[in-house]
Amino acid sequence: MRESFTAVLERNRTLAGEFATEPYEVAWAAEARWFIRTLERTGTGTRMRVTTQVSPDGLHWCDLDAEREVSGDLATWESSGFGGWLRLKGAVEGEAGDGAEAAAKVMIYLALKS
Repeated sequence: MRESFTAVLERNRTLAGEFATEPYEVAWAAEARWFIRTLERTGTGTRMRVTTQVSPDGLHWCDLDAEREVSGDLATWESSGFGGWLRLKGAVEGEAGDGAEAAAKVMIYLALKS
């Protein structure tokens, strides 16, 4: 019987500028799927770009796949060929008015299967 687990890496976190999620150990998993649920955006033209990163030790990181733009209220994609640890790095861009940074309040989930 296969095992599965969904980790909530970010819960109601407001992201602005560059960010990285907490790393998650995934060496036991054969499949990984990301979900980003955008709860609210501030500013006009606010957009989020993310890249899945992999690490052998949870400390040193490199990009696993190409950068993708997250739009809409819910985005998902699969990651494969990963090593021991996964995380997302990214950036929220746009104008919030009065010179303030654009921001996005999100939930980020990592669903894993053995």
